[in-house]
Amino acid sequence: MKIKRFEDLDCWKESRALSKEIYDYARSPLFSKDFRLAGQITAAAVSIMSNISEGFDSLSNKEFVRFLTYSRRSCSEVQSCLYVALDQEYIKEEQFEASYIHCKKIRKIIDGLIRYLKQSTPE
Repeated sequence: MKIKRFEDLDCWKESRALSKEIYDYARSPLFSKDFRLAGQITAAAVSIMSNISEGFDSLSNKEFVRFLTYSRRSCSEVQSCLYVALDQEYIKEEQFEASYIHCKKIRKIIDGLIRYLKQSTPE
């Protein structure tokens, strides 16, 4: 399958699904009252997919890789915020595990794309 738009990228599709999960958590009555954490975790989740799409439209593989590393970092930020949400009992252990693993999956896909882009012929 030829990638013609950012929506074709598996890492973007998965990050979109993760964003939905995170927003669902952040809308819960208890979690939504913690404005700082809810804002931080949702912003980080959105940042994953936003940086993928922004990097896709860059003019070079090197620039795309740079944006993918930002997405990768945002995965870690979401994971860190998940710990806080778990510790504050805003989410259940099962929710934590599912979203934490989802972040790892996204990071793995991003890492594969980064490797591919670095091995591709320079522009």
